[in-house]
Amino acid sequence: MAKSDDAFRSALQGKKIPIISLDNKWYKLMAGIEHTPQMQELEDQLKSLLKRQGKLNTDLKAMSKQKAGLMEDIVSVMDEEGGKKKQEEYSAQISRLNEQIDQYQDELMDLPREINAVNFELMLQTMDICYDMMAENTERINEIAAWIANIRIELKKNIVRKQECELKNQQVYSYMHDIFGAEVIDLFDMQYNPETEHVVKPQGQS
Repeated sequence: MAKSDDAFRSALQGKKIPIISLDNKWYKLMAGIEHTPQMQELEDQLKSLLKRQGKLNTDLKAMSKQKAGLMEDIVSVMDEEGGKKKQEEYSAQISRLNEQIDQYQDELMDLPREINAVNFELMLQTMDICYDMMAENTERINEIAAWIANIRIELKKNIVRKQECELKNQQVYSYMHDIFGAEVIDLFDMQYNPETEHVVKPQGQS
């Protein structure tokens, strides 16, 4: 029976959870474990958010570099004929860049919260599936342990039974040997000497 999400949520509160899709230990843990459709959806969503975050950071760097270049261009055309018009064009481009930079920065501020929320839900799914797997494994462990315990008991019993049979054979062999001599092995069709446990080949074999 699965543990309630409330118990897992409570356990995760305040904990620093690694970004699962970037955590090699998580992939090793989940190797061979079938993901639920919800887990797969969350993992894909997390990867998409991280990819978006990376692209925004890359684009911001490029735009900042472009903006710096435009500002240098404004200064370089100050003394040129028609420089004022070029300055206005460059300024307009800078304004558009600033608007886009602001939008990207706003999105970047929201992304960590979205990433953490999806990551949190994926961790809940991981805990749930691992709990069920461990519960199933524990049941199997207990069954196997019980089987081993029973086999040990049966093994001990059979060892005692074997020893009792060997002792009885030794007693019979010893008594019959005293009467018939070594021929007792052929008379009783015995394949080994009970006193020495030495294997004796059946008649007719070389």
